[in-house]
Amino acid sequence: MTETTTACDLPAAPQTTHSAVLVSPAIAAAAVDGGARFIDVRSEGFRARTGGLPQAEIVDKPALAEAFADREDVRPVVVICGSVNGSGPVADQLVEWGFSNVVHVDGGFAAWKDAGLATTPATDADA
Repeated sequence: MTETTTACDLPAAPQTTHSAVLVSPAIAAAAVDGGARFIDVRSEGFRARTGGLPQAEIVDKPALAEAFADREDVRPVVVICGSVNGSGPVADQLVEWGFSNVVHVDGGFAAWKDAGLATTPATDADA
């Protein structure tokens, strides 16, 4: 079964909590293809060891507020990390700040790569 969606079809966050929705890599990729802002919050070392995401904007977690200073930006946001333990708190913070169309990727980078989605090779020779 193949999942398809558009950026406008992202699942809505629950109305009673400040939690971002967890989505499959296929849904996340469709959202990115549809114009969503794709945020990679993995550390530089992790990206060097595992590979990059050519469509992603790299945002260090401590610089999140600066990267999202424009609270009027209404584009959907897809957050990815090495796991949901990294992406979940970032996505939840964006929801707290009022961004209403935020999701994060179930399984993180490994799931994205396993799904055959676009990545770049690792740059760390010891990877």
